[in-house]
Amino acid sequence: MTTPTIQPEIASPAPPRPELLPLSDHQAKRQTRPRTGRRKSTWLVHLCLIVVCTTAAVPFLWMLATSLKTGDNATAFPPQIFPHPIQWRNYLDLFQSEKFDFLLWTRNTLIIVVLAVTGTTVSSAIVAYGFAKIRFKGRSALFAIMLATMMIPFPVTMVSLFSMFRWLGDHTGTPWLGTFKPLWVPAWFGSAFNIFLLRQFFLTIPDELSEAARIDGCSELGIFVRIILPLARPALTVVALFAFMGTWNDFLGPLIYLQRPEQFTLALGLQNLQSQHGGTPWHILMAASVLVILPVLILFFLAQKTFIEGIATTGLKG
Repeated sequence: MTTPTIQPEIASPAPPRPELLPLSDHQAKRQTRPRTGRRKSTWLVHLCLIVVCTTAAVPFLWMLATSLKTGDNATAFPPQIFPHPIQWRNYLDLFQSEKFDFLLWTRNTLIIVVLAVTGTTVSSAIVAYGFAKIRFKGRSALFAIMLATMMIPFPVTMVSLFSMFRWLGDHTGTPWLGTFKPLWVPAWFGSAFNIFLLRQFFLTIPDELSEAARIDGCSELGIFVRIILPLARPALTVVALFAFMGTWNDFLGPLIYLQRPEQFTLALGLQNLQSQHGGTPWHILMAASVLVILPVLILFFLAQKTFIEGIATTGLKG
């Protein structure tokens, strides 16, 4: 008797996965078309950015080129694009000129800038902490009133501030007009925009950190100094940079309150150079303008990472 042989079962091959199947021509075109479209849009965006950046850089490049020209070439018509010959001596003449004292004006500007930036940063941080972390009655109304002051331009309050500083000088025995005090003392009373900026950043800091510090017996001042300020370093850098640029380039304030040439700031001194003796040495003026802009550019590039971080992380809450 023969036993039946059992045939082994042959497993049928598994169907290929859809992603491994060869694509048809129509499917391949559909997949490559979005990539091509994204590449074209990327190139278009980069081209627009290059055009905008080039347009913005043209005035600065023209100023730099004029600072290296001779006096005749700076006012020649048609304009000379590239300086020939290059006059590096213009920057040396800037410090040796008898018409103005560039180093003295730089010193005056730095004194005002240091005091104003310190005052704006410290006072704005204190007020912003109160609006962000301390609950009190009428907080929202006071914050709204403070924001409303941002809509009042300086020329509207210019006459009132001048009268107030003159009154202080007449009744306190301490002169205010003709000194640097009107240019930096108001900075110690906060700035509405900077207070708003710091408040929005403080709202992103968890309240659990402050509550844990209070449980450990830390005071509000200790919480502000030891916890909030170290975490708010990017936002404080943004406020300091804004205050620096506003004070460094301020022209109207020194024009109103300063009275003697030895008190002039850089912005006021450059304007004085432009209007005296009936003619303007444009090559020297452009050299001075390059030196005035240079500290702002250097400071921005050094603090660029922190500046962008502070802008990007401000206003994420509230």
